[in-house]
Amino acid sequence: MFIIDSGLPLVTSAAMRSAEAAAIAAGTPALTLMERAATGAARAILAFAPARRATVLCGPGNNGGDGYGIALALAEAGVAVTVAADAAPVAEPAATMAGRWTGKTVPLVEAPAAPLIVDALFGVGLSRPLPDSAQAALDRVRGQGRVVAIDIVSGLGADSGRALGRVLPAELTITFGAAKPGHILGEGAFVSGRLAVVDIGIAIDTPLAFTARPRLLGPVRDTHKYGRGWVMVVEGTPGHGGASGLAGLAALRTGAGLVTLAGEGGVMPALALMRRNDEEAAALLTDQRLGAVVIGPGMQADVRARGWLKRLSWAGKSLVIDAGALRLLPRGPIGAPAVLTPHEGEFEQLFGPVGDDRLGAVLAAARISDAVVVLKGAATIIAAPDGRAAINAHASPYLATAGSGDVLAGMIAALIAQGLPLFEAAQAAAWLHGEAGLRLGPGGIADDLVAGLPAVLKSL
Repeated sequence: MFIIDSGLPLVTSAAMRSAEAAAIAAGTPALTLMERAATGAARAILAFAPARRATVLCGPGNNGGDGYGIALALAEAGVAVTVAADAAPVAEPAATMAGRWTGKTVPLVEAPAAPLIVDALFGVGLSRPLPDSAQAALDRVRGQGRVVAIDIVSGLGADSGRALGRVLPAELTITFGAAKPGHILGEGAFVSGRLAVVDIGIAIDTPLAFTARPRLLGPVRDTHKYGRGWVMVVEGTPGHGGASGLAGLAALRTGAGLVTLAGEGGVMPALALMRRNDEEAAALLTDQRLGAVVIGPGMQADVRARGWLKRLSWAGKSLVIDAGALRLLPRGPIGAPAVLTPHEGEFEQLFGPVGDDRLGAVLAAARISDAVVVLKGAATIIAAPDGRAAINAHASPYLATAGSGDVLAGMIAALIAQGLPLFEAAQAAAWLHGEAGLRLGPGGIADDLVAGLPAVLKSL
């Protein structure tokens, strides 16, 4: 049995603005929040990249205000700081913070090279391409020192991770209150570096989070195979049974006590798997002990597949719908408790283009389908119909191998059969799948992912 702890929170830019406004309305001055942000960021910078000289790039808004505060704190710590800015902020509280800076200031186009570069040009509010002067400054210091970004790499969309110019990759990004989706989506995953979150005293109430490392409680002493969870995997088209076999094996390796393959099939992928023909398997759908059904791996859009989906729509079982079965779904409610696990191409066939706002697209798909939707990718997004979402960045590029998605589908089904709610099961499986991928290394294939699952579970 698994226990899912809450992951670190994520907030959209709009939610962060609302949280800041609420803190100010409750009596915390905006200047106090900025002072806390600057002090916390400076401490993180000195711990991560101590340097004798630093260039701080400051923009005209609140991100620039943070930059001036950081420059003050670094100078007080003995760092020789140069601020590069074209104009001081005019709006409060950034104007007050900029007014405190009496050190060296140069225009952005003259930003000097330094061992430490602090990017405080634009924060989470930027929604337009980088201004020419800011772009010139970023290009000027590129490759000239260690880079720390404040709140988010300037030019990244805070909610999408889309680059709005030639961004300056950071070794460390220091953000406030909570991480933003753009830190790990899109290009943000490749240019944000390490992420540090500074608490500035803002209450964060958000339905978004990173996936968390699940905790495993072993089976009780007197359990039995049905007590550990029973999963059915509807086999694909003859000749494509490897995919459903991988899903079935993954379900067993993730702790399911019994896995039944439904179909005519060929060679059994493991003696531990059971097989029933379609008629026999359909009769099992009335058995209350059957906890979850996987359909789609290795499946073609044919009469048999449509018949199985129709059976499952009224059977009342929790479904994991993957691969070929996704192409047969209507655009609308699934009609059964379900987890959909598309890659981007399958997602677009069912729900339309993902677009720049990947998180928003997956949340919308979950509402439309009334199902948990798992959009697989470098950062996997998991969304529930009630507006909750999680992003799993605990993964490896070695997961980009044939059959990897079939393994994930079987893992999700096993966790559902063991009693986890659908959204929590999808989160846990994504994390475990990612951990198996991180351990896989070069040359590994999907079969190796399955074989590595017991060691992953043992480490929990």
